[in-house]
Amino acid sequence: MPSGSATQFRYTQTPSKVLHLRNMPWECTEEELVELCKPFGRVVNTMCNVGANRNQAFVEFADQNQAISMVSYYASSSEPAQVRGKTVYIQYSNRQEITNNKGTGDSSGNVLLVTFEGVQPNDVTIEVIHLVFSAFGFVHKIATFEKAAGFQALIQYTDAPTALEAKNSLDGRSIPKYLLPEHISACHMRITFSAHKDLNIKFQSHRSRDYTNPYLPVNQTAIEGIVQPTVGPDGKIKEPESNVLLASIENMQYAVTVDVLHTVFSAFGAVQKIAMFEKNGGMQALIQYPDITTAAVAKQALEGHCIYDGGYCS
Repeated sequence: MPSGSATQFRYTQTPSKVLHLRNMPWECTEEELVELCKPFGRVVNTMCNVGANRNQAFVEFADQNQAISMVSYYASSSEPAQVRGKTVYIQYSNRQEITNNKGTGDSSGNVLLVTFEGVQPNDVTIEVIHLVFSAFGFVHKIATFEKAAGFQALIQYTDAPTALEAKNSLDGRSIPKYLLPEHISACHMRITFSAHKDLNIKFQSHRSRDYTNPYLPVNQTAIEGIVQPTVGPDGKIKEPESNVLLASIENMQYAVTVDVLHTVFSAFGAVQKIAMFEKNGGMQALIQYPDITTAAVAKQALEGHCIYDGGYCS
């Protein structure tokens, strides 16, 4: 088994026989990937060198229980998974099988990958994106993000023909000027097909929307820039309140798992959901309570404090 002392994280996702591995060595080979996974079961398919930095991979086991065994092992082990001395982070994939081993996005599908050229992320809102692409059919989901290529979005339609019509009509064209801020003269769109089939949207926010699920939780960032800021008695702007807390975990000397966070935050009330993710090189978590009051009490009590004795993980 691999050895090392770097931190491993477990993700709150539905189990799948396909695992998503991040922080892989540059140009990792299929043989190295299989070597890492074979102690837990039979590997039937792989996808290496995925992502803009080619440091991600997917592996498909013959049976879902084999994938669960690998995730469970590294979630509870003090020794992280490693390839060429690099710590590899493991989570369940949203896909149930590896169907596109090339991942080129050349073949048509129902999800488009759109790159917005000449703009910053805040220059094009998700509402504008929805308006432009809804002209060709019902848009199921939108997810926006920033990559090396710039500001991008994944846009999911009902079927491939609708997506193809939108691509043929909009690829290389600019968003109408009246939908853009005054300082932007043009925003050309470069559009390809994505290998995704069904986007996994966990929150309605200013960065992601699921137009098929009105009951999806709303992230407090969804109201940023829409409501006017509230000013407190001291003249300082008050943060908008929400039943969902965003926790940034710093000074991580020990592993922080979902179970650890659940234990800490449950001291103030029933925790409904927890999601952990990496952002800007650090670990963050979303903790959902049933109401704003409970979230506010937990925030006031825990903000700036340490999870472990000795000042580790604050």
